[in-house]
Amino acid sequence: MSEAKKYLININGEWTGGDLDTKNVVNPANQEVIGTVPNGGAKETELAIQAAHEAFYDWSRLTAYERAKYLKKFHQLMLDNQEELAKMMTLEMGKPIEESRGEVVYAASFVEWFAEEGKRIYGSVTPTHASDKRLQVWKKPVGVVGAITPWNFPAAMLTRKMAPALAVGCTVIMKPSGDSPLTAVKMMELFEEAGFPKGVVNLLTGSSSEIAETMMKNEKVSKITFTGSTEVGKLLIRQSADKVKKLSLELGGHAPFIVLEDANVDQAVKGLIASKFRNSGQTCICANRVYVHEKIYDEFTDKFAKEVEKLKVGNGINDDVKIGPLINKDGYEKVKRHVDDALDKGAEAVTGAKPYENDTDGFFYTPTVLKNIDPSMVIMQEETFGPVAPIQKISSDEEGIKYANDTPYGLAAYVYTDNVARGTKFIEQLNFGIVGWNNGAPSAAQVPFGGMKESGLGREGGHEGIEAFVESQYVAIGME
Repeated sequence: MSEAKKYLININGEWTGGDLDTKNVVNPANQEVIGTVPNGGAKETELAIQAAHEAFYDWSRLTAYERAKYLKKFHQLMLDNQEELAKMMTLEMGKPIEESRGEVVYAASFVEWFAEEGKRIYGSVTPTHASDKRLQVWKKPVGVVGAITPWNFPAAMLTRKMAPALAVGCTVIMKPSGDSPLTAVKMMELFEEAGFPKGVVNLLTGSSSEIAETMMKNEKVSKITFTGSTEVGKLLIRQSADKVKKLSLELGGHAPFIVLEDANVDQAVKGLIASKFRNSGQTCICANRVYVHEKIYDEFTDKFAKEVEKLKVGNGINDDVKIGPLINKDGYEKVKRHVDDALDKGAEAVTGAKPYENDTDGFFYTPTVLKNIDPSMVIMQEETFGPVAPIQKISSDEEGIKYANDTPYGLAAYVYTDNVARGTKFIEQLNFGIVGWNNGAPSAAQVPFGGMKESGLGREGGHEGIEAFVESQYVAIGME
């Protein structure tokens, strides 16, 4: 086996970090080391902060149209390099290559959207209460932004944060997950190729806790935008208190998927496949708890299980694979623990419920459907992050709403019904930031993404997503 390639970080337009200790990046499908990245820490973070701080003055004073030109060039470069980005993504975190190609397009769509949306950051002129005053509201970029992202969407989670920040005039330090940093390295190369000025975009790899804490303590960092676990999000909230740091947090989820008896069963099955098994169930908005009305419970479960059995498991680099590996041993053990607990408490495996046996060292789990589920099972209390669909029987709308809302999380929910009035009333009572109504794939660049309760603060995407990176400055003008 050839020696793994050594990748570097980028600070102020310079590739650096070759003298630092390194971390292996491992392909979860076979445990092969595909590259190494520097273990950057406080020193490198301070240098990146200073670079972003110094670049902010000139970048923020460009017109929105000028910044949009940079972003549009970067957008095109992402599309031109779709296959290379997709392959890198699949190698470092296991996502099936077809999904990786789709993620590149999805990630690029945020760049395109916010390149245009940056031109529509409007201030206002307010009617005055006195003839000798004029009242205005100006919109100004917040400043230096730290963008901390997870492993499961290594391209889209970055562009959803960085594109609006850059569009309004902020400078950015991106910190990808140590499990999947190489997609970000390639994106940094594309930022350079697009001609972004030095210091406008910086890339760090290394200790997430040390890098985040350093950014939290530094007054030159105005905002942190983070996607990850609720546990880490709460830590960032506590750390932000000393400097009153601005935060956008997209945290954990535990999405209910509710199928009422008047739903189109085939459509609901298709929607659940799309939601539950995308990225092998390793998404923050994937269906985790399935509630199906008792009148169609058996029909739905049988049809769904037959479709699940068609999903091919294997190394995501192969075009026909639909279910890739879990990211690591911890993720695998969690899935196994959830399934074993459910079976011990009386659940029945319709299909799957076992590791996927192959001749590699990857952490694969067979796509699984469980029935006869009840709320006492751990799988209905914790986010699984794996290819397992537990299906619980419900007898009424009220019961479905009760179970759906019985969670500290409020990121995404799904409901299937063909009755418009019923669906509207149902959704009005769901406490979730995103709802898919007869739709298992609701995400898009032009709409707000984020959760209620312990699923986070703020929204990404849409016009709401760009407002998170500007300050409203009120100006009172004396006219005497």
